[in-house]
Amino acid sequence: MPQNDHALLIRLKDSGLPFVVIGGLCVIYHGVPVATFDLDICCPFGEENVKLIEKAVQDLHPVHRLTANKLPMELTRDSFAELKNVYLQTDLGKLDCLGEVAGIGDFTQVLKNSISHSMSFGEFRMLSLDALIAAKAAAGRGKDMEAVRLLQAVKERKEQELNLF
Repeated sequence: MPQNDHALLIRLKDSGLPFVVIGGLCVIYHGVPVATFDLDICCPFGEENVKLIEKAVQDLHPVHRLTANKLPMELTRDSFAELKNVYLQTDLGKLDCLGEVAGIGDFTQVLKNSISHSMSFGEFRMLSLDALIAAKAAAGRGKDMEAVRLLQAVKERKEQELNLF
């Protein structure tokens, strides 16, 4: 299944869900060409927002991709309070919705540490460069630490360019 972040972003935006792009797509936005195989966002959880996630993907055959038997996305009133993250496989690719980001905090903190980015298909929030570096460092996996190294180089280059003027 090819990953279609463009279509997933439009669906999430059209659903009305407040969110910030936090993963590989954000790394690419900041100038580091990496392969990304899912769309990672941070959003507030709770009954209303979980319903918005469901609304955005309901016709895309969403399944919980981290469950052994790939259970379909079926929400009950009891599950709303329990959800902190949702990891889905859809017809448009993988979508990971996190309620908080390591190294940053909950959605309120993530939103404070985000910047607006205009794309041809809409305006979206992305983690700032410094916040993305902190989040990737806190995640600590090999691929995240490589991203930190490359993002630090981007940051240094930008700072050098600013010092030229």
